[in-house]
Amino acid sequence: MKKIVLFALVLSSINFYAQDLSTLYEQVSPAVVVIFTSEKTIVTEKNNTSKMVSQEGLGSGFMISDRLIVTAAHVVTVPEKINVLFPDGDIITAKIVTIYKSADIALIKLFRPRINPVTVNFGNSDELKIGERIFVIGAPFGLNASLSSGYVSSFRTNDQDQNPFTTTEFIQTDAAINTGNSGGPMFNMRGEVVGIVSHILTKSGGFEGIGYASSSNLAARLLLNNNMPWLGADMYSLNEKESQLLNLPQKHGLLIQRVVSESIFGNMGIRGGDTEAILGTNKLILGGDIILEFNNITFNLDDTTLVKLAEFANTITTNPKFTLTILRKGEIIKLNNK
Repeated sequence: MKKIVLFALVLSSINFYAQDLSTLYEQVSPAVVVIFTSEKTIVTEKNNTSKMVSQEGLGSGFMISDRLIVTAAHVVTVPEKINVLFPDGDIITAKIVTIYKSADIALIKLFRPRINPVTVNFGNSDELKIGERIFVIGAPFGLNASLSSGYVSSFRTNDQDQNPFTTTEFIQTDAAINTGNSGGPMFNMRGEVVGIVSHILTKSGGFEGIGYASSSNLAARLLLNNNMPWLGADMYSLNEKESQLLNLPQKHGLLIQRVVSESIFGNMGIRGGDTEAILGTNKLILGGDIILEFNNITFNLDDTTLVKLAEFANTITTNPKFTLTILRKGEIIKLNNK
């Protein structure tokens, strides 16, 4: 008799959870969008020549206001165009507001407000516990508003740095995550966003039970409380050895990979690379400009310099005039943003 009662209680609990999740899904799923991007990238052909081609991208995001959408940084790294698809079929073009590459979070803004928008709120990701139920909504393989559920498995945090460029805070989950889920929301069982879907660990290329989402607290702090603008380029930080290989006159530099034409860097005349190559163990695009200084702040990978650069970047929206010192084809030149 006790076994029957226990079994009935388990079934009742499962049924309650399913109903609760179904209700939450109906409430929050209209806030989840599909993001389509078009960007230019370099590919190497069979004869080892490189050429520029257009590449389409796909990801997810979620609305926090009638014009603002949160997504993953790698979904919108250097797009020439962003289109946002809403559940009712409406499509609105968007632009990037800010990006934090290491944390894999980004904020984009619609060119026109969404009429009668459904929005979601950030929850407190610090309150999450291992074993807590969560669910994810996104567009895996383009399948809009798909739900997967699971548990918080672990946490991976590097938030001791003072600068925002290397700070990370990821939530590990076993909820199924696949191509197209990136940038979508991870919800707690109160319907609050506690994470932004980032990446998976995989050997097969598909989901194998280990996925990661950037924490909502870090996203709220970086995306909503800072004024750091998107500069419009995909940049790679050169370490001391790599700087020596590229004949830099200093220990570190920022190698420009790709540049969006209609952006701050694009309008300044910053040039991206044109040749794919392996530098050490990294596959990079070489031939582009290398930034040495921002407004006489020499680029370095130490924490003090990165804090200064973050402070500088936060002033660009109010004081857009600044100078870049770059290395281009062996020559040091200065470019001005007026």
